[in-house]
Amino acid sequence: MKRKAIFLAMATTALTATSVMAEDVTLTIESWRNDDLTLWQDKIIPAFEAANPGIKVKFTPSAPTEYNAVLNSKLDAGSAGDLITCRPFDASLALYDAGHLANLADMEAMGNFSDVAKSAWQSDDGSASFCVPMASVIHGFIYNKEAFTEVGVEVPTTEAEFFAALDAFQKDGNYIPMAMGTNDQWEAATMGYNNIGPNYWKGEEGRLALIKGEQKLTDDAWTKPYETLAKWAPYLGDGYEAQTYPDSQNLFTLGRAAIYPAGSWEISGFNTQADFEMGAFKAPVQAAGDTCYISDHTDIGIGMNAATANPDAAKAFLTWVASPEFASIFGNALPGFFPLSNTPVDLEDPLAKEFVSWRGECESTIRSTYQILSRGTPNLENDTWGASVAAIKGTSAPAELGAKLQDGLASWYAPQQ
Repeated sequence: MKRKAIFLAMATTALTATSVMAEDVTLTIESWRNDDLTLWQDKIIPAFEAANPGIKVKFTPSAPTEYNAVLNSKLDAGSAGDLITCRPFDASLALYDAGHLANLADMEAMGNFSDVAKSAWQSDDGSASFCVPMASVIHGFIYNKEAFTEVGVEVPTTEAEFFAALDAFQKDGNYIPMAMGTNDQWEAATMGYNNIGPNYWKGEEGRLALIKGEQKLTDDAWTKPYETLAKWAPYLGDGYEAQTYPDSQNLFTLGRAAIYPAGSWEISGFNTQADFEMGAFKAPVQAAGDTCYISDHTDIGIGMNAATANPDAAKAFLTWVASPEFASIFGNALPGFFPLSNTPVDLEDPLAKEFVSWRGECESTIRSTYQILSRGTPNLENDTWGASVAAIKGTSAPAELGAKLQDGLASWYAPQQ
């Protein structure tokens, strides 16, 4: 009788252990991309879960402007998700340095990415990789094809042609030539200065020279883009100073503006909102025949919370994110976010295909302020927002803006002293 009781107890224990092992592990993803919730729920997560039985995934985004603060609060409280969507360079490097992101350098799947793709989520010496690269975004201009046809405007390739096109729409009067406001500031820098600027500072050549201290923000390569931005103001429509980012999006998608200074991340939203055919053109060069440079910015990665209770399941998900299957799903479900894995993705969206085609025509670079140069105080990225707005409004001369930015950078960054 005693022996039977012992056997039953052992059997019960074994069944309990088996049921625990059989329970699904649930991974939670932190992200700022709340616009992508449906994509993750309907396409990405089902594809992963189908290939990985026993692992469930929840995508729990925060508002983009609140993400950093919300994430840091959760990490400090020990309540953050297992997987953390990573912004590029210093914001994620700070999380790694604080011990919040795990080192993924030993993951075999990291071999699916180029050194350039990985550089946005590595330590300065490249020894640690803390996020799997997911996608980049490309800067340029989206335009209303019907408006161009109606007014008889050709797609510009040089700056002279660009301003001639704006003049034509201004004269026609039926369209705001270009939809961009300055109220939110970041647009002026992101879709303005860092959109056209690479053609002036020659992409990576100038960006790296600035980091090394071989160029200064007072050099023509860095102040001339402000001169060009200053010429934009007459074409932005009445009240552009108070115009917000959503205002600009609405003006364009409602067909009231001909051109929209853009990042490729707009494609998905614009496809659903605009009832006219759209095209895209890259930042015009200063003179015909000049080498073109595009901002092909490493934008989004995903890493593992160093404190996760489910490291094996988290690494299984990250390995899948590095796969061609994920790249194809992500690149086509979210056109305008271009996968960074070495495996080419056959994109279906015509506007996305137009943007990505520029990689074969131009030299690629990233936003000038994102790596190293915005670690100190004053913050060069944030100061570039204000400088770009001041250039457009004409409240400061380009040389003054360059001098102020240079003084700020030199106040804390040794190579510029």
